Amino acid sequence: MAAVTAAFFVSPVSAQGGRNYDVKTMNFDLWCQEQAHLPAARCDKRTPEDEKNFQAYRTQIERYEVPYLQQRQRDLSINRDIMHSDPVDNPVHQNPQAQTQDPNRQPQTPQP
Repeated sequence: MAAVTAAFFVSPVSAQGGRNYDVKTMNFDLWCQEQAHLPAARCDKRTPEDEKNFQAYRTQIERYEVPYLQQRQRDLSINRDIMHSDPVDNPVHQNPQAQTQDPNRQPQTPQP
């Protein structure tokens, strides 16, 4: 479901709780052609019924997007902080990028 939702978003938005998650606003035209499979001519008309269906779909998807992104960030933090931050196995001088504070960065395994 996350892959489907990611394909229909265009610009970042700040999420609730004072934290920034990469929540994106949905594009009507992309939804109309890719998700609803409507012809381009009908999408260009943007009928009130289509607009209503789009708003309902967007509301349903956005309800799950922030919790999904929160869980993803928690998983990345656990992976980075607990699983891969052993200074003996991964010394900073071998990987200077390990000093960055990006919470969304996937930890990299050192190359021999």
